[in-house]
Amino acid sequence: MREVVIASAARTAVGSFGGAFKSVSAVELGVTAAKEAIKRANITPDMIDESLLGGVLTAGLGQNIARQIALGAGIPVEKPAMTINIVCGSGLRSWRALRTRTGPRRR
Repeated sequence: MREVVIASAARTAVGSFGGAFKSVSAVELGVTAAKEAIKRANITPDMIDESLLGGVLTAGLGQNIARQIALGAGIPVEKPAMTINIVCGSGLRSWRALRTRTGPRRR
């Protein structure tokens, strides 16, 4: 079994619906967060094997925004990306998808 590591995380500032970020797409915000997470982890984008993103309200942004964000952050086109969109549970489902790929946690 391959070892899977979450090397870093980053998020954008929180704004209200229709507020300061209303003209910034979710993809643009995601690229900013992804680039920062890569920087914090002190890795290069080509070291990432797969991208998982939990998103909400992604209509009108095109297909698979996880892929758009990964490419915008410099992750190679050969690396897969998956968007999970189930409203409030998207982040939790992303984590579950990762766990399903890696198997049960060893203690």
